[in-house]
Amino acid sequence: MKLELRKIKISDLDFGNEMKVENGKLFIDKEKIISGLKEIPGVKDIKVDIAKPGEKTRIIPVKDVIEPRVKIEGKGSGFPGVTSDVEPCGDGKVNVLSGAAVVTIGDIVGFQEGVIDMWGEGAKWTPFSKTYNIVVDISVEDGLNPHEHEEAVRIAGLRASEIIGEAGRDIEPDEVLNYEIGTNAEETEKYKDLPKIVYVEMLISQGLLHDGYIYGVNSGQILPTLIHPNEELDNAVISGNCVAACDKITTYQHQNNLVILDLYERHGKDINFLGVVLTPELTTLDGKFRTCDYTAKLCKLLGADGVIVSEEGYGNPDSDLVMICSRLEKEGIKTVLITDECSGRDGESQPLTDTASEAVAVVSTGNVSHVVELEKADKVIGDSEAIANLAGGWAGAYNPEDGTMKCELNAVIGSTSEIGFHNASVELY
Repeated sequence: MKLELRKIKISDLDFGNEMKVENGKLFIDKEKIISGLKEIPGVKDIKVDIAKPGEKTRIIPVKDVIEPRVKIEGKGSGFPGVTSDVEPCGDGKVNVLSGAAVVTIGDIVGFQEGVIDMWGEGAKWTPFSKTYNIVVDISVEDGLNPHEHEEAVRIAGLRASEIIGEAGRDIEPDEVLNYEIGTNAEETEKYKDLPKIVYVEMLISQGLLHDGYIYGVNSGQILPTLIHPNEELDNAVISGNCVAACDKITTYQHQNNLVILDLYERHGKDINFLGVVLTPELTTLDGKFRTCDYTAKLCKLLGADGVIVSEEGYGNPDSDLVMICSRLEKEGIKTVLITDECSGRDGESQPLTDTASEAVAVVSTGNVSHVVELEKADKVIGDSEAIANLAGGWAGAYNPEDGTMKCELNAVIGSTSEIGFHNASVELY
C-alpha cells in the first residue's frame, strides 16, 4: 500500500461566504456546515464557532477532535463503513488541511468529556491548543437514548470534517508525505538483517459509550486484528468513546498516530515495521484471556522480534496491558509498553492497577491526577459549569465569581495521550 498525505498548512481561520483556502487561511461557511449536519438523524440544532491558538478561549465539554481531509485519488473516501461505503483504505492521495481541526461539543452523553484552553496554563497540556479549531456544538432531539445520542454526535463531527475538507480538494499542498510498506514477505526480503517490529494498539472496548470503531465495526465485537498502518492514517479507525479526556485517542490522533509515524520514520533504517494489531480492551475475564492470548499469537505468527503496546484509558485496561506483555516476553519477544499513570495528586500512589515482572520497558506519558489551575477565559465556547461532571473535575471546580477553574489532567483532552500525541515532557535525573 502507498498513501500520499498532501499537507495544506493552515495558518489562520475565519468565517466567510464560502468554504475555501487562500494563502494558508481557511474560510468557513457556517451555514453550509449547519445545513449539512441537520440532515443527520437525531440532530436537532447546530452551532458553529472558531477558536485560534493564543486567544483566551475555552472549549468545554469536548467530545472528539477530527482532522478535515478529502481523498482525491483512491478507494475509501470519507470514513469507510461510517460516512461512506465500506471500502479498503490506505492507498491513494489525500489532501489534508493540516493545522485545522473540527472539535465537537454539546450536552454530555457520558461524564468523561474534556476541556481545551487555547492559551495559558491549560494550553500547555493539550495539543489542540495549537490547532485552528472549528467548534461544532451539537444538540440532539429529545428522547434519544445515550447510545443514539453519542452516534448522532459522532457522525456529525465526521461529516463536518468532510464538508470542511472539501475546501482543500483543488489546493496544491505545501508538503507531501509518502507512506508505503509492502507485504511481510517483501519487507523481510528487503530488510533481512533488521529486527521485525509489530505495533499493538489497544482500543477501549467496554460498551456504555466506551468504544472505538474500525471500518464502522465496534471494537468490542472483534478479535485482535492485523491492519496495514496506512489504513489507520487514512480514516479506518475512529473514536466513539467518552473515556477520560486525558488519554482518549481522538479521531484526529488516530489519523496522525505518532507511534505509527515514528515507526515509519525508522522503517528500513534500523527496524522492519510489520504492521498494526488492533486489540480490544474488554471487561470480562474470559474476554481478556481471549484477546491477550490472540494478540500474542498474532505477533508470534508474524515473526515479531519486538512489539510496542500502547494502551487507551487506564484502570481496567491496565490488566490487559501487562497480560499482553507477559505473554509476549515469555515467547521471547521484547516488549515496550506505553501508558499513563494514575498516581494520585501527590504522585505517590501505585501508577497502574496491575503489574508483571516481565514489564521492564515502560514509557510513561504522565500522571492523570496532576491538578492544573486554569485562569479566566475571555470567551467560553460551551459551558464552564460542565467541569463539575467531567472525570477530573468536581463540584466547585469552576469559580463563577472570578472565572477560574481547577481540574486534574484527566479532564484535559489529549494531555497524557498513550500514543504520544501530547505536549508533556520528562526530566531525567
